[in-house]
This record gives sequence, structure tokens and C-alpha cells, in this order.
Amino acid sequence: MTTQANSSAATATSGARPPLLSRALLLRFVSMTGASVSFFLLLSAVPAHVGRGAAGLATGALMLTTVLGELAGPRIVGRYGTKGPLMAGLFLLGAPAPALPLSDGPAWTVLVCLVRGLGFAVTLVAGGALTAALIPAERRGEGLALVGVVGGVSSLVALPLGVWLTGNAGYGPATAAAGVVALAAIPSVPALREGARGGRGTPGPRSTDSGPKALGMVAAVRSAGQRRPAVVFATTALAAGILVTFLPLAVPRGSAGVATAALLAQNAASTAARWVAGRYGDRHGSGRLVAPGLVLSAAGVLAVAATSRPVAVLVGALVFGTGFGVAQNATLALMYSRVSRASYGTVSALWNLAYDGGMGVGAAGFGLLAGRTGYGWAFVLTAVLMTGALGPAVRSSGRSGRST
Repeated sequence: MTTQANSSAATATSGARPPLLSRALLLRFVSMTGASVSFFLLLSAVPAHVGRGAAGLATGALMLTTVLGELAGPRIVGRYGTKGPLMAGLFLLGAPAPALPLSDGPAWTVLVCLVRGLGFAVTLVAGGALTAALIPAERRGEGLALVGVVGGVSSLVALPLGVWLTGNAGYGPATAAAGVVALAAIPSVPALREGARGGRGTPGPRSTDSGPKALGMVAAVRSAGQRRPAVVFATTALAAGILVTFLPLAVPRGSAGVATAALLAQNAASTAARWVAGRYGDRHGSGRLVAPGLVLSAAGVLAVAATSRPVAVLVGALVFGTGFGVAQNATLALMYSRVSRASYGTVSALWNLAYDGGMGVGAAGFGLLAGRTGYGWAFVLTAVLMTGALGPAVRSSGRSGRST
């Protein structure tokens, strides 16, 4: 299958660098921010509110339907395009959120999280395919880094803010805010022309012009060039799901400020690392960053195991955030570089499937593990488990820019 690598090389040789920002991409940032803020505002707030017994179930349910929605996402986008599904996803993410305080029972919380997870999945797949089409292939790493900064800043603010709002203003106001921000972003979508890239007339994800056939999800999973980076990223996402769900519960009582600061530090480091990794990857290749991103992530989780030491928790969150940001950008850029444009929706779905599947498995599994070992040893075992992905990480670096 032909990739975008040749055009990228030609542009690099000529010295020309197409513009990165366009009106369409800036407009896309509105719906991206709405979905991100709505999701992350409650990601830690809901588990913290329902307590240890139902925390893993809440995050696990959210990620379960997110994963299922991502599996169906490429087919939905192929049939309905991107704008309709994107608006529907924002509605399903935002509308149920204010209903969470109606009951603190695990069954009700899980039900609402299931609906919101499905909505988030659709925004990821439809929005991801559209966003990828708006970024010049020659600046893919940098463009994805910019997208990561926008999403990262949203989560940077929303994740600790959700915990703070719940503790200081109440659970109801926090859930209402999550609903409003997603619903308010819906009107921005109809004004966004699919496939527009700064007036260059580039066809969007649904283009029917002659070219390579879109890669299906099964074929993508079978492809080593897609599967290996996805496995590595899923491993780092597993740890991310653990931290956002259990860090507020793992630190000693009276140390809620430490957990909030650590989550803030993690997201800040992740956002900065995505930008640096994107610029480096465009110039030197994203493949060589995959293994370092994994190693840093595991080292950060290991440091967080000292839950009674605020400095260790903060440093661990910073290190993990750095590794996670590097892995985010490197794996996604690498996967896009190995397919034609027709397969952007599939790559978006597979990468987000690795993201959310990893988070869901991590949150659900860690809850069971910590119940037997305690939080400290559970973090240690998680870090050891993550090193099992070093093999795929190292092998990924040798396949940059080649489709399979």
C-alpha cells in the first residue's frame, strides 16, 4: 500500500513547508475541546465520588462502550461521513452527564457511563479521521502535536478541575458543567466543511477518487506495522487509566492536594512532550521514540508506588506524563505514515481503541489487584508488566514509513 512518506521526503528535500493552521482546523478545535473537557472533567471526579468499591466499575464501563464504539466507528464514518456522527457523539457525551447525581448506586453510574463512553468513541473516530485529513502529511508529527496540545490543555484544566469542583462546589455542578460544555460545541460542527484544508481543495475522508482501498480493522490488527505501535501505546494507556482513577484514592487521607497537583503535573508534562516529540519525529522519524516513551512511562509508575511520599508521587507523575506524551505522538504519527489517506479512519479507531481499551483494562484490573496487594505493590507490579511491551516497541522503530 502506498503511503505518504514519498511526498513528505520530497517536501523536506525542497525545503517547502505547507501551512499547518487553517480556518477548518481552528474550527475543528472547538468540537475537540468540547469533547475533551466534558470527558476529562468527570474522569477522576466520578470514581472519587462513588468510592473505591465502584470506582473501577465506573471507569471500566466508560471505556467498555468507548472501545465498542471505536470498533464500529470506521463503518459509521464510511456510511454517514464525519459531521453527523461527530454531532451525535457530542450529544451522547454531554446530555447524560447531568443525570449522574440522580443516584449514587453503582448500577445507575455504570449505565450513564456506558452511554457517555459510546458518545466519546464516536467523537474520537469521526473527529480523528477529519482532523488527520486537515493536517499536511509533510508536517504530520507537528500537526498531531498541535492537536495534542489543544486536547492536552483541555484535559490539563479539566481533569484536576473536576476533582476540585466535586469537592468544593458539589457533584451536581461538576456533572452539569460536563454536560453543558459538550452540548455547546455541537453548533460548531455544521460550519466545518469536511476535507477542507485551508482552501487547498483536498478531498476529505469520504473521498471516492481512485486510490488505495481503505484498510479494515481486521487487516489493521493483523498488520505488524499497525499492531506493534498500538500494543505499545495500549500499555502506556493502561497505566494512565490506573493513575487517573486511583491516584486520588491511593494517596493518604488529607493529601487530596497532592493527587490534584500530580494529575496536573502529569497532563502538563504529557502536553509538552507531545509537542517536542512531534517536532523531533518530523525531522528524525517517530519510530525511534516509541521505546523511550514506554520506558519513561514505566519508570514514572514505579516512582508513584511510594504513595506516602508527595515528592515521589509528583516526580513520578511528571516522568510518566513525559513518557506518555512521547508515546502518544510517536505511535499515532507512525501508524498514519504507514497507510494511505483512505485508511485514516481505521488508524484513528485502532489507536483510540488502544488508548481507551488500555485505560479501561487498567482501571478495572488494578482495582482487583490493589485489593489484594495494596496500592504501593500494585503500582510496582504495573510498572513491571509494562516492560513486557519493550519487544514490540523496539521492533516498531525499524518499520517507520512503510505500510504492511
